[in-house]
Amino acid sequence: MLSSRPDSPLSTQALLSDQSGTLFSYPKYWAESYGIAPYLPMSRAEMDQLGWDSCDIIIVTGDAYVDHPSFGMAVIGRFLEAQGFRVGIIAQPRWQNTADFMALGKPNLFFGITAGNMDSMINRYTADLRLRHDDAYTPNDEGGKRPDRAVIVYSQLCRQAYNDVPLVIGGIEASLRRIAQYDYWSDKIRKSVLIDSAADILLYGNAERAIAEVAHALAQGRKVSELTDIRGTTIIRDKVPSGWTEVDSTRVDWPGKIDKMMNPYEYVSTQQEPENTDPQAPRPLKIIPLPLQHKQKLDAATTYVRLPSFEKVTNDPVLYAHASRVLHQEASPFNGRVLVQKHGTKEIWVNRPPIPLETHEMDGVFDLQYARRPHPKYGTAVIPAYDMIKTSVNIMRGCFGGCTFCSITEHEGRVIQSRSEQSILGEIEKIRDQVPGFTGVISDLGGPTANMYGLVCKEAHSEIGQRCRRLSCVFPTICKHLKTDHSQTTELYRKARRISGIKKILIASGLRYDLALRDPEYIKELVTHHVGGYLKIAPEHSEDGPLNQMMKPSITHYDEFKKLFEKYSAEAGKKQYLIPYFIAAHPGSRDEDMLSLALWLKKNKFKPDQVQTFYPSPMALATAMYHSGRNPLKKLHYKSEKLTIPKKLEHRRLQKAFLRYHDPANFDVLREALVQMGRSDLIGTEEKHLVPPAPKTWQKAAIRHKTGAARRPAPKSRR
Repeated sequence: MLSSRPDSPLSTQALLSDQSGTLFSYPKYWAESYGIAPYLPMSRAEMDQLGWDSCDIIIVTGDAYVDHPSFGMAVIGRFLEAQGFRVGIIAQPRWQNTADFMALGKPNLFFGITAGNMDSMINRYTADLRLRHDDAYTPNDEGGKRPDRAVIVYSQLCRQAYNDVPLVIGGIEASLRRIAQYDYWSDKIRKSVLIDSAADILLYGNAERAIAEVAHALAQGRKVSELTDIRGTTIIRDKVPSGWTEVDSTRVDWPGKIDKMMNPYEYVSTQQEPENTDPQAPRPLKIIPLPLQHKQKLDAATTYVRLPSFEKVTNDPVLYAHASRVLHQEASPFNGRVLVQKHGTKEIWVNRPPIPLETHEMDGVFDLQYARRPHPKYGTAVIPAYDMIKTSVNIMRGCFGGCTFCSITEHEGRVIQSRSEQSILGEIEKIRDQVPGFTGVISDLGGPTANMYGLVCKEAHSEIGQRCRRLSCVFPTICKHLKTDHSQTTELYRKARRISGIKKILIASGLRYDLALRDPEYIKELVTHHVGGYLKIAPEHSEDGPLNQMMKPSITHYDEFKKLFEKYSAEAGKKQYLIPYFIAAHPGSRDEDMLSLALWLKKNKFKPDQVQTFYPSPMALATAMYHSGRNPLKKLHYKSEKLTIPKKLEHRRLQKAFLRYHDPANFDVLREALVQMGRSDLIGTEEKHLVPPAPKTWQKAAIRHKTGAARRPAPKSRR
């Protein structure tokens, strides 16, 4: 197996080519002889039927077990099964004691722990911090079947059940908490989830490469503490090992007070060395980059970037925003370096980002023998998330859009990983033949973004791609090195709709319409054949200020797309509509911006029903804006421009009310806001007005109160 830390530096192309094909090239574990399970077992009885005396690996998940490639536990479980391991599933265990965690016995190798397809806190609480009473990943949509901070709770109970079994945590909840992160629900900075969970190793991203390397290493008798250099993993170290070069991140941006300048070429120990340390042994070389000086060329394989410590980012929001900025700049698999962050006396060590899967590896993962249904134990119970995706096909991973409010980039990365056309068409046929009650309609061919399939950087393997640290390939402009030809996707759509038994192929994933404008033929194919009356897209705002903080394109691109959408709909003889999505209370969004958006909506005759309030998810760049009030898209310092941050619940609800200007329940609060903003001219009954005037009885009461004639105060605004 190729080392994740080669002795000599490799070019990006060599690194990728040497890694390709390795995902399924391990010698199979001896338990392969048991064959493929109809479903991964969830009980001792099922294990007995399979002839198993034990599980090699047990996956603990906060979701109901659905054996489908859209569910993380199924993908990782079936992938490990294909490596020859016996894998059991403990789904949505009760967390009041360890009984459920011992139901399958002690795993021979490790527990794999995930909160599920969603972060447990976002799953349980709304953006207004109200408790949700439903859960789409639970039978019958029942809420409360997983604990808050599920990764921590599950890890602690696994440790109590079998304290000598290694704990491997992963999934989106762990990914987004691999370093110190702002926690919206407690309004404070929390430590890396590795510290709080007491797990042994964290896998971030989709993690097939990392989980394979971990599983086979443990199967060969290696200790989990020895697995220190696997790409896509995070571990805890007592101290930094020798032979590495340290780059102090704060010297790049200079976000805070600068300490006395040190010689950038002297050897500096970051830890007190033991007395018996060999004085001839090399120690970390500490590099302090000087602004405006020529950058040194350092080997990424033996260089780490030191982030401000947990204690520092806890006490200084600007340093927190700086750490977030650096993490995102080091997220490329081509040039990302190890990140190190001190937590007390421990070092959180984030290994370099994982190498993206090649097309044949993606095919291998999605072509595994999934049952494509919920586990039989659930009987006739409805699992809404399964019903939503059972006739959809995931064609790619990753997103190079870089929207600051979205967590896809932090989890799946910016490099698009696409399946082959043959694999995708084969899955459509499986759905046709295997899904009960299939009507001939495929609900989606997509992924994080519908129209990024097959789009890659044309310079990915060149020196340009190796150096690139852009946070987005499409903002502020579409990169000239990005392939924007959608013909591969267009041809896929055409072949998919020609499959026997398929009546309709719908596209439900989000569309990057500024990118689609580069290929009108794609838009014509989409609008003519793949819209079921409505197409959902996400301009998110009408004003450039908030859009710049979101890293979203100008609303003019939406207008251009709308013209083509209407043109091709008319040519097809169809009455179809765009359904735009917008966000309220995003960092940088002023009340004046929301008013302008409300007027834009009214002008375009949009009356949004479901609207979104910004939700500060861990590790997102917009969350760093929310917490710090600064913009991490630029170099940070204490005199950086401060952003408008709607934080108070009343303020967030007001901005949301602007999106639903047409709802009578919002009239009172909007009237009050318009008066305070000096825009009373927008209150009235004419077309130019945003909201109607208050009822006459209220007007009279207000006049009496203003003149002092009233004996009682005017009624308060209803909220």
